[in-house]
Amino acid sequence: MIEAWVFIFFIYPHVHQLACMVINHFHLFSSSRFFKIFMSMKIQDTFDISHGPPSLCLEEQCIPLVHFLQSFQQKVHPIRPSSILLISGHFETSYPTVNSVSNGPSDTIYDFEGFPECLNELKYPAPGAPELAKRVKELLMASGFERVDEDENRGLDHGAWSPLRLMYPEADIPVCQLSILTDKDATYHYNMGKALASLKNEGVLIVGSGGTTHNLEEVRFDTTMVQPWAQEFDTWLKVALVDGRYEDVNKYKEKAPHATMVHPTPDHFYPLHVAMGAADANSKGQLIHHSWGWSCFSYASYKFTVASN
Repeated sequence: MIEAWVFIFFIYPHVHQLACMVINHFHLFSSSRFFKIFMSMKIQDTFDISHGPPSLCLEEQCIPLVHFLQSFQQKVHPIRPSSILLISGHFETSYPTVNSVSNGPSDTIYDFEGFPECLNELKYPAPGAPELAKRVKELLMASGFERVDEDENRGLDHGAWSPLRLMYPEADIPVCQLSILTDKDATYHYNMGKALASLKNEGVLIVGSGGTTHNLEEVRFDTTMVQPWAQEFDTWLKVALVDGRYEDVNKYKEKAPHATMVHPTPDHFYPLHVAMGAADANSKGQLIHHSWGWSCFSYASYKFTVASN
């Protein structure tokens, strides 16, 4: 009995000290970004979705797209992300820019005209993601993008909130937007995505939001027939993505039929290149939704994924 007490007397201080060290280290670990990475479920895939018009939920021609977006959590991507990085065709800047909202929910931006007034009453009060914004900036600059700006005041444009309010209606997942640069080419945006690929390991859902065909001047309201030039480009893109021919998609102006007719400006196409670049190197595109609107708008949406054996 005496020997037991002597053993406890000498050993206990060391056990107590060890326990304190473990607790202190766990506290430091739990408050760090590394703990958040550890606790976040890794995300395998990236996505490019067509967000449709601001009046998405009011248009009969958008009903299939609405149903697809509403089913996103249940049928397409059931893993809850730690945060969302969304690349919208409606956020154009001269240098790569992230919005970094830290005080309260993000504002809802009504960046459109000529649509029903009721749309200006819609809100999507998702929290900002300032930590993700800083991480995006860090990764881009480490990959050779010399200047990356942060905008602490910009909210979410309709390329973000319009689809997200259907995909994640609870508006409780932090959202960060990354801009596109229309004076740069598709490869530039693909490389932006490559620089951000590791965010998937941190539980970040990377989503491009634009349109695979987007020519506002050629819209027809008097027919449901798809215009041939839009159909041909859409088919070419699907085959290229499903085959994993990403370099062809980067050089779409040279490779694709009717490229400048389909995309007179590249703003709604570049989000796809970022999402494609952020996918795994041996990934391929998978068509997860397809419908048409107003005779020339393809609402094709893609998942970039590695096929399981």
